[in-house]
Amino acid sequence: MKGWITTRWCVLALLLLLGVAGGGRAETATNDCISGSHVHGMRLERSDKPASTTDDGVIKVTEGSTVQLRFYGVQFNSLTGTGIRFTEFMENGVSDNVDTANGTCVDFTKDISIGDLMEVSGAGTTGVVSIHIKPLRKNELEKEYALCTCSVDGSRWVLIGESHGRILVVEEKHSLLPLWMLIISIPCLFVLSAIFSGLNLGLMALDPMGLRIVKKCGTDEEKKYAEEIEPIRKTGNYLLCSLLLGNVLVNTTLTLLIDSVIGSGVGTVVASTIGIVVLGEILPQAICSRHGLAVGAKTIPLTRFVMFLTFPVSYPVGKLLDFLLGQEIGTVYTREKIVAMLKVNAPYNGLVKEEMNMMIGALEFRTKTVEDVMTALPDCFMISVDALLDFETISKILESGYTRIPVFEGERTNIVNILYVKDLAFADSDDKAPLKTIINTFEHTLQFVLHDTKLDAMLEEFKKGKSHLAVVQKVNNEREGDPFYEMVGLVTLEDIIEEIIKSEILDESDLYTDNSNKKRVNLNRHKRDISAFKQDSDSQVNISPQLMLATQWFLANAVSLFSPSQITEKVLVKILQYPQVIQEIKFDGKDPPPRHVIYQRGKPADYFILILQGQVEVEIGKENKKFVTGPFSYYGEMALNVSVESHSPDTPESSSVYGSKTPIPGPPFQYTTDFCMRALTDLQFVKISRAQYQKGLLASRMPSRASPSPAVTPSATASCPPQSLLQPTPPPTTTPLDVSINIPNSSVHPEEI
Repeated sequence: MKGWITTRWCVLALLLLLGVAGGGRAETATNDCISGSHVHGMRLERSDKPASTTDDGVIKVTEGSTVQLRFYGVQFNSLTGTGIRFTEFMENGVSDNVDTANGTCVDFTKDISIGDLMEVSGAGTTGVVSIHIKPLRKNELEKEYALCTCSVDGSRWVLIGESHGRILVVEEKHSLLPLWMLIISIPCLFVLSAIFSGLNLGLMALDPMGLRIVKKCGTDEEKKYAEEIEPIRKTGNYLLCSLLLGNVLVNTTLTLLIDSVIGSGVGTVVASTIGIVVLGEILPQAICSRHGLAVGAKTIPLTRFVMFLTFPVSYPVGKLLDFLLGQEIGTVYTREKIVAMLKVNAPYNGLVKEEMNMMIGALEFRTKTVEDVMTALPDCFMISVDALLDFETISKILESGYTRIPVFEGERTNIVNILYVKDLAFADSDDKAPLKTIINTFEHTLQFVLHDTKLDAMLEEFKKGKSHLAVVQKVNNEREGDPFYEMVGLVTLEDIIEEIIKSEILDESDLYTDNSNKKRVNLNRHKRDISAFKQDSDSQVNISPQLMLATQWFLANAVSLFSPSQITEKVLVKILQYPQVIQEIKFDGKDPPPRHVIYQRGKPADYFILILQGQVEVEIGKENKKFVTGPFSYYGEMALNVSVESHSPDTPESSSVYGSKTPIPGPPFQYTTDFCMRALTDLQFVKISRAQYQKGLLASRMPSRASPSPAVTPSATASCPPQSLLQPTPPPTTTPLDVSINIPNSSVHPEEI
């Protein structure tokens, strides 16, 4: 009995508690509603806290707010608000507060307090009622309620569960900081975001190698900045992690603060994205990409502070990255990259073209071989080992301009030695010593290299001082039989230097501007004339006594100007023994030099030519007719004649006479040829000038003068010559055409005399 009583009291206490709990949030629906009004739905009028209507038409309000709702229906009066209640509603319609079968409300909620009086419109179809929303429970984020209205007959509470009869109560969002603090914090966070983003680009773009370069060759200000940044930049990944972590923390905090101000998800995303991208990324990175060194140096204290704050996280992560990725070395430029960088930066680095070429050449010459810069054998000046060191050979060597001359034996591809020009210091051209004597005396070492030898290796060989010229060889295995080394060219120290400086060093010996395009230089720009060093004995062409006798006989008997009546035998012999009277031409068929031309059409000439040996080609007349003549044909006889001007009244016009061959005072006779003559073979000929011929005439006339008076002065002699010198003589027996060319009917050879 006693135990039953105890159990009864426990049950009653439990029921009491349940009743109190239920009465706090819900009340049982009763039928004491006022009939006469019919409510169709409601809409939001205003609220003292954020409120809105969803796309489905559900009214969304904030907990703890006071909301004014406008109801619409028929037959509204001021007491219609007493017939309005709300009940807890679930989307699936399953609830103890709703009788889904009858569409009625069983219980009402006490979370929403409804005002008793309604402000009704004049037509009685709408009215505004003020309601108060109580705060949600701690574990509730949102809760939905449905409208319950009294039926027309007042017998029941009708549930309006459509969207226009529901209210969604959401949790009130509280601001993280007061408004004044938000106004200060958000701009500061934007500044920090910009600093972290800019430093991430500015500091990390300055690799250790770049900082060391700036410290050595930058301006004073740049050197100072680099000195301040280098200790922090050496931390590498630790610095990177600190800057990134600080940037992420700032951007995240900035997004939360913006969300607390705006209170809308879409608005927060748009505002934070625009602000962070523009103010925190684009603008600072654009500045630091150009002034990263200065910005990084000015923000060193802030960077150190951030590294200190993020040390527990950033330092271990940085060490882990160092272990996984290895030590940071920095940007390393290969030879190809340096060359490309120089070419790309050419408009901005301030280097002139010559400096640029030298730098590029110094970087590229190690990749090239001697075959790229050598001079091919056909273009090389060489001399045969069988040559005699006479004046002609030594002249060719000196005119070449080279100091080292390759010596070949047999073929040009068989180079056996090298001749230094300084070896000829004691050589006498009169001795005509064999070249073998010189090269065997000095025995210079001949250096051979393969065609694929790199230029840097070749330069090292030249630096050893053995020789500055090397013969380039190439293995020839194209023919049948064993492979053999074939000489293909020559390479010198000058060739390598030209490749390094990317420019040609031209001197008087160069035939081409470079070895690749074979563009020839002006051969006469530095051509030296060394004929002044040639002695008379060297200049006089040696001919046999028989040929000299035949020449004297032919001139005295076949050429009227040299007949005994004009030139005596002794004087003629003396004329033939004059230096440069008997000359010779070595014919060069490949490239005939100007000295092959003996007479040139339209050019004045004051000399007489007699061919002794060889052949010449004569081009004459307007039709440019050509014919070939040989020994003992002579030309230019009229060049030795003297013009006499007659001023007689009977003969007003001057005339040329074939009278005395004695020089007459007055203007010199100007003989212009109307033909051209050039050598076709090696040639020996007699060349007598007008001055030499006049001296011969005077010498021949001296014995026949009548007691010359010593009182006669040179001027008197010039104006009044002896009568014997003015005795006219008949014209020449030969008809000289209009170019004074005489070809005898029968050629006289030395063998016939």
